[in-house]
Amino acid sequence: MARTSPPAAARIAAPRPKTGASATTSAAPAATDGSGAAASPQPPSGVLERGISILECFSEDRLRLPLRDLAALTGLDKATLLRLAGVLVKARMLHRFDDGCYAPGPALLHMGMLYRRTFDLGARLQPVLRQVMQQTGETVAFYVRSGEERVCLYRENSANEVRHHVEIGNRLPLAAGGSSAHVLKTFTGGDTPLQAQVLQDGYAITRGERVDQMASVALPVFEGDGSFLGALVVIGLAPRQSAAAQRKAVEVARRALGEQGFGWRQPAV
Repeated sequence: MARTSPPAAARIAAPRPKTGASATTSAAPAATDGSGAAASPQPPSGVLERGISILECFSEDRLRLPLRDLAALTGLDKATLLRLAGVLVKARMLHRFDDGCYAPGPALLHMGMLYRRTFDLGARLQPVLRQVMQQTGETVAFYVRSGEERVCLYRENSANEVRHHVEIGNRLPLAAGGSSAHVLKTFTGGDTPLQAQVLQDGYAITRGERVDQMASVALPVFEGDGSFLGALVVIGLAPRQSAAAQRKAVEVARRALGEQGFGWRQPAV
């Protein structure tokens, strides 16, 4: 099966991840130099990689960054940073404020919109996600694989005050787990202990695997021609997600997908 290869870290509106990281970021804990102090990251060697490392410093909770923070996050010296940031500002990929802080620039929004338009899915998938969210009461999202990460392309967040909250463009490592990660690995390559379950039952269920007290069920989504598109996941608080509720969510999702011409079973070869 051909991989879908996109770009974009989930904000949780309730429990914190097992890693101990803030609920609004998926960044790993900083490495230490052995004395307990945070060690400076190793800067990339290539010019293009250095520019990309600057852009990757920004996240939902780091929308504006001064030069000193960019230096700490990338490991680049300030002179190199100033030079590269100047190029990115000229290309409108960065915006520089009068106080010297930097933020993502408008060119990134333009490219993001072009990326979304390459997927002729939104008009058909969004109604599916909305219907499943309304009938289950839980957050529903659609993920695709990008390298060793999964990226959220579409989502409908639950109206519940306590919920799992997802933003479009969120990136999460496949290694972190979660039912959608198991589905994506099953159909795009990679080891997963739930592969047999996904192939036999047509869905994967996890409970507290990535985030404490959260449970999710995910199923694959296929285009009418049989090509694998990604994983649709329904996720919410474990106490609300009984086995019966998760099976019902699968039935609701399959029915909604079928109405839009999608499949949930891998076509027989």
